[in-house]
Amino acid sequence: MAHHTHHHPRHHPHHHDRQETSMTTEESKHPPIGVAGLGVMGTATAQRLLDCGRHVVVTSRRREAAAPLLAAGAEWADSPAALASRCNVVIVSASTAAQVEDVAFGATGIASGTASRRLTLIDMSTISAQQTAAFAARAAGLNMGWVDAPLSGGAPAAKEGRLTLFLGGDEADVQVAKQVLHDLSSRMTHLGPAGSGQAVKVINQVLVCIGVFALSESASLANASGLDPKLVVEALSGGRADSVIFREFFAKFANRDYTPTGRISNMVKDMQNAQDLGRTLGVALPFIGLSLELNRWLVARGFGDADIAATMEFYGNGAT
Repeated sequence: MAHHTHHHPRHHPHHHDRQETSMTTEESKHPPIGVAGLGVMGTATAQRLLDCGRHVVVTSRRREAAAPLLAAGAEWADSPAALASRCNVVIVSASTAAQVEDVAFGATGIASGTASRRLTLIDMSTISAQQTAAFAARAAGLNMGWVDAPLSGGAPAAKEGRLTLFLGGDEADVQVAKQVLHDLSSRMTHLGPAGSGQAVKVINQVLVCIGVFALSESASLANASGLDPKLVVEALSGGRADSVIFREFFAKFANRDYTPTGRISNMVKDMQNAQDLGRTLGVALPFIGLSLELNRWLVARGFGDADIAATMEFYGNGAT
């Protein structure tokens, strides 16, 4: 089958001159997208949207966090309210529910900058399903659509537009969100009303967080047996023990490579979310309970900011 070599990609990486244009037909063709919160994920998200030729307006508690994005063509807004006054779609990337609440509903929050326009807020943070449902109900009374879009894949996937996103919200709001999110995601699934995306993110984290200890235990055995971790991966790939997390992380764990990919403290937060949801729904989660306590032990030992591979510290040096 012949393939056309001169296809026309959807993304146009070099359209960074849009901050020069005024609110004219250019702006109506390329409506500005707001990004509130410029941590690792917020920054990667905003950069990807810029790379795709989008008109991006950013805000953060610290303006210096925006410097690389402003250099790449983003515009600055002094507050989430100022951001909302210029954008009909705002992506929020925060660490905690309290931060999300402040950005959305605080004194200079998004809700205070929308005037009478309909605004769609896309929350890419990982917070609880219950909190999300409450925020969405509050937003509805303020003419604001709320879409929870927690992610899997992290900053590297965001930069390449291949995030996996779990979407919750009303159908109409999700359709608006998807018009922006297709530049960030290679897989997104609308799972139900607001909070559904966060519930699936919890399920994702249950699989990952328990899987991290499976990696640590098996990598410790491999080390104690004097095996080459790369050969172990080669031997088990394609079999029943194979998985994305195994192929990506087994050798990293075995080699005690603590290059940052995800922090122990974030795993603790995710497992607390899982435990809270399990408690609310009356579902027993014994392995999450054990994993959570082991990670709390690591935090108490000073490994809270360390990479998830630091779960290897629980197993000593692995040598016999």
